[in-house]
Amino acid sequence: MNIDRIDLHILKELTTNARLSMRELSKLVNLSAPSVAERVRNLEQVGIISGYSVTINCEKLGLPISCFVEATIKNGEYRRFKQFIATYPYALFCERIAGKACFITKLQLPNLKELENFIDEVTPFAHTVSHIGISQVEMKPGFIDYLLKEK
Repeated sequence: MNIDRIDLHILKELTTNARLSMRELSKLVNLSAPSVAERVRNLEQVGIISGYSVTINCEKLGLPISCFVEATIKNGEYRRFKQFIATYPYALFCERIAGKACFITKLQLPNLKELENFIDEVTPFAHTVSHIGISQVEMKPGFIDYLLKEK
């Protein structure tokens, strides 16, 4: 599928507000609602749009501690770590990375005691380095703007 400027514009608008109706989206990109719906369907079918999500305020859910943990696996225990982190209730994401550490994961925790418990649980198979988040930077979907400039 060739992605054109209109597809990129649709992606930009959906990144800003995934709840837009096809009618609202069509007005923003200057196309008919059926044309926009067809383009969105195509973007979904080829996997460029792989889902829609909701943003949750973790602090209001009683999970105010944002923590990034680098995990360096001991003795080739990659499978064990992946199984553990995949079901750990406070893990928001985990990615394999290049560098000194093997993985980075983000935990959203109710308190620092839970961080200590996490470290205790993974210590048999991973070394950890923890980073506590202090505040979040409001990001703009700049990569789509960059792609639009290239087209």
